[in-house]
Amino acid sequence: MTELLLELSGIGWQRDGRRILSGVDLKVQRGEIVTLIGPNGAGKSTLVQIAVGLLAADSGTCRRMKGLRIGYVPQAMTLDPSLPLTVGGFMTLQTRKPSASAVLAVLTETGVGDLHDRSLHALSGGEWQRVLLARALLQKPDLLVLDEPMQGVDLTGQEELYRLLAEIPRRYGCGILMVSHDLHLVMAATDRVICLNGHVCCAGHPEAVSAHPEYLRLFGWQGSQQLAVYSHHHDHSHDAHGCVKQSPQVKTGD
Repeated sequence: MTELLLELSGIGWQRDGRRILSGVDLKVQRGEIVTLIGPNGAGKSTLVQIAVGLLAADSGTCRRMKGLRIGYVPQAMTLDPSLPLTVGGFMTLQTRKPSASAVLAVLTETGVGDLHDRSLHALSGGEWQRVLLARALLQKPDLLVLDEPMQGVDLTGQEELYRLLAEIPRRYGCGILMVSHDLHLVMAATDRVICLNGHVCCAGHPEAVSAHPEYLRLFGWQGSQQLAVYSHHHDHSHDAHGCVKQSPQVKTGD
C-alpha cells in the first residue's frame, strides 16, 4: 500500500483582499514526483509554503504524515556577498551539525563533491542548485520540496539535474513536490502534474494534462507539445486519477 506523505484539502489563501488560492487539493505519496505548473501569479510558491508549514492557510486542511521529515529548497536564497562561506561551511549551517563524511557523501551524490572548499560566491547557477539540493537531502527527507529548482541552470544542466531528481525517490524512499516553469522538461522527472491558476485547473499524468482543455487554454498548443518532449521510465503505473500503483514489471516511455 502506498504511503501518503502530504494531503492538502480545500486550501484557500488571500492577501490584501486578493484571493490567491481557492479550494486547492493536492497530495504526495512516497515514491512519486508531483510537479506544480502554472502561469506567474498562479499561487504555486504560496501553496508550497503552506505545504511545508511556512504559511497558514485561511481555509482548508493540511495533513502531514506523523513525523514527516521535509527537505525544502526555496525559490530564492540570497547570501551576503561579504560573507566568507565555503560550500562545506554552508552545508553545516544547520541545527544538527552533520558529520564531514555525510556532507561529502551527499555533495558527491549531487555531483558537486569537488566543490567542498570552494566559495559559495564562485558557484555557477547549476552548481548552486546542486548544493541546495544536497543540503536538503542531508535531512534524509520523507518529502523533498523544490520551488523552481532549475533557476539559473542552463538547458544541459537542467536535463542532468532532472535525471538526478528522477533517481532520488528510489534512493531515499521519499516523495518529491516540485514547482516548475520548465514545461518542456516536466516529463523528464514527474509522475503527476498539477496545473494551478489560483485553483486546480487539471491534474494527472503529464500526457493527460497536456491534452486537457484548461491546460491548452493557459499554455496553448505549443505548450502541450513541449510538455511531452521528454519521457522517463516508470517502476509503477498510474490509475485514472494519476495516483501511483506500484508495478515493478511496468516500464513506459523512452
